[in-house]
Amino acid sequence: MSYSILVVDDSPLIRKMMKRTLSLSTLELGTVFEATNGREALALLEKEWIDVVLADIHMPVMTGSELIELMSRDELLGKIPVVVVSAERSEPAIERLKQLGICAHLMKPFTPEQVLETITHVLDQAAARSNA
Repeated sequence: MSYSILVVDDSPLIRKMMKRTLSLSTLELGTVFEATNGREALALLEKEWIDVVLADIHMPVMTGSELIELMSRDELLGKIPVVVVSAERSEPAIERLKQLGICAHLMKPFTPEQVLETITHVLDQAAARSNA
């Protein structure tokens, strides 16, 4: 089974680093999609099957927080695991995102090992939920 991943970040460098990290991993990858903001991400989510979303919080047009909130209100999109990848350190902000259903919070700067460990854990959790 290959996994499709959506990387949502306004930084081209972060998107490139994520794609490179994922391509060098042992994960069975399908397509790694990119979006520069939440609005682009929603448009992709409406057209493509996505297994995991990696989303920054602070972006123009539509923030990651707004994206996550909209996803949580949708029956299908709310089931897609979301990992927040951000430099955000505010406990109340992260706690609010956890209440909306994010699966993990990966702090910037991150290492490739942290990215892969987090994604693997999230995919394992999703598989366990679907088999239950």
